Amino acid sequence: QVQLVESGGGLVQSGGSLRLSCAASGRTAREFAMGWFRQVVGKDREFVAGISRGGGTTEYSDSVKGRFTISRDNNKNAVYLQMSAVQPEDTAVYYCAAKRIIMTAPIPRAERSYDYWGQGTQVTVSS
Repeated sequence: QVQLVESGGGLVQSGGSLRLSCAASGRTAREFAMGWFRQVVGKDREFVAGISRGGGTTEYSDSVKGRFTISRDNNKNAVYLQMSAVQPEDTAVYYCAAKRIIMTAPIPRAERSYDYWGQGTQVTVSS
């Protein structure tokens, strides 16, 4: 089992910045690709960003590209999402997720591809 715990959510004004953190336990971070998803009540969970197990490759949804940055520190078993120039449309519950990867593989974007999930952290952007 792998446990993921998100933190760093809160209220931020439009145009501001926020950094989300995800702490992982149970397995070495190098065994997993990591992703950030977000979800609004009544809507499907949406892929936001992903990062390869070594941190050398990243992927972003078009809606956040250029504004959000995903990174990881495998020595700390942690993954981060730096959110800049946030907009009210970014308001959602943000989840981190882990995907088991043994060999080099593309970063998955599909929710069903991920094996472990955190409980989420609320981000609210005020206009």
